[in-house]
Amino acid sequence: MTDQQTNGAAEENSPQFSLQRIYVRDLSFEAPKSPQIFRQQWDPSVSLDLNTRQKALEGDFYEVVLTLSVTAKNGDEVAFIAEVQQAGIFLISGLDGQSMSHTLGAFCPNILFPYARETLDSLVTRGSFRPLMLSPVNFDVLYAQELQRMQETGEAPSLQ
Repeated sequence: MTDQQTNGAAEENSPQFSLQRIYVRDLSFEAPKSPQIFRQQWDPSVSLDLNTRQKALEGDFYEVVLTLSVTAKNGDEVAFIAEVQQAGIFLISGLDGQSMSHTLGAFCPNILFPYARETLDSLVTRGSFRPLMLSPVNFDVLYAQELQRMQETGEAPSLQ
């Protein structure tokens, strides 16, 4: 009986991670030079902005939002601007502060990225442009760079 109680207590304190839901929080597409842009020689330059944010929900639930913003220019003209906020709700418990920060800042965005990439490709294709085929992103490296930047500036990581 004592072993069962001890095992139950150990299970309650052991780390837990569970994906609850993945969803699109916001989505936008703009092609300001359509239809003229389709009649020009196509030699685009593409820029990608990437951002993540986390928010504590009730209990051990957290929302992580990955934002991908793409601007494609053909010469000096903006061909299209596309943005997706891909979000997920995660159940996370039993982690120390550093592990929790890494999970929210790198592990969860790694899960969300393929969904955001597919959503952007679909959106751009529906605008009659070629798919973007974004390369994978190493969120662990981005997370480490952000930690270093925060240490240098004296900022403290926080959950909103």
